[in-house]
Amino acid sequence: MTTTATEQAAVRKDSPGAADGPRRRPGRIRRIGLPYLLLLPALILELLVHLVPMVIGVVMSFKELTQFYIRDWGTAPWAGLDNYAMSVDFNAPVGEALLHSFLVTVAFTLLSVGLCWLIGTAAAIAMQDTFRGRGLLRALFLVPYALPVYAAVITWVFMFQHDNGLVNHVLHDQLHLTDKPSFWLIGDNSFYALLTVSVWKGWPFAFLIVMAGLQNIPRELYEAAALDGAGVWQQIRRITLPSLSAVNQVLVLVLFLWTFNDFNTPYVLFGKAAPEAADLVSVHIYQTSFVTWNFGAGSAMSVLLLLFLLIVTGVYLAVTSRGRRPADA
Repeated sequence: MTTTATEQAAVRKDSPGAADGPRRRPGRIRRIGLPYLLLLPALILELLVHLVPMVIGVVMSFKELTQFYIRDWGTAPWAGLDNYAMSVDFNAPVGEALLHSFLVTVAFTLLSVGLCWLIGTAAAIAMQDTFRGRGLLRALFLVPYALPVYAAVITWVFMFQHDNGLVNHVLHDQLHLTDKPSFWLIGDNSFYALLTVSVWKGWPFAFLIVMAGLQNIPRELYEAAALDGAGVWQQIRRITLPSLSAVNQVLVLVLFLWTFNDFNTPYVLFGKAAPEAADLVSVHIYQTSFVTWNFGAGSAMSVLLLLFLLIVTGVYLAVTSRGRRPADA
């Protein structure tokens, strides 16, 4: 038995596979490290484009950086938490204006996200059944999302014109719903104009995501529900919406972050000075930084906005994940 074991050990030692075993490890390590090496350029670019400016913005929020220190912002005096204290002092003009802008942004975001999700989900469900012209309608629904933001919003600017805009022509001249042509880009109506453009531009994205999620629901579930006597609304309530819970969780979060941080739409629609009724936080921070030249206060407002979005995102993910855990178990 000892001789046999010794011979087997000698055969294993002299076999080619035994000699090549240690040599395979470097090649395996190289194969494992190759994906990380390929991701390194993107990671470096991400650091340069996002993280480095973010760190610089945080540093700027602790400085008294005004137009007098633009050429060499490193020499700006250290302000500590003064910029943050000024931003959250709601009894002072700066804090009061920021609070008003924040409340307007919250109302605008909730309405825009809710309408985008509702319209997108309804359109996606309607497009599930096969009928003639379905492909054409799907393509047309995605046009607002595919158009460049500036081209689409500028078109709406012309449509909202007071004297010769299409909106007033339809509402006042044809349908006679208003006593006189309305000013849509100034005053309180500016909020509804901004909401209209945001929903028109955002609901095709919700339509696209929900339509993709509906492809994973087996048609047999609907057929079985129909045999049991379930109507359309019962099928949507009992089958469609529960099956789309994971998709809706991500969709609502993405729409919320995009809408709350939206700058292009109000800036192109109203210019540098947005009306008070449509003064979103993004435009308000821009005005504080690049109109009044108070980059320190603008950076502090940006950091506060980032912290708010991080908290809301964390709470939202915690609540939605806890609600889905029993169903997944």
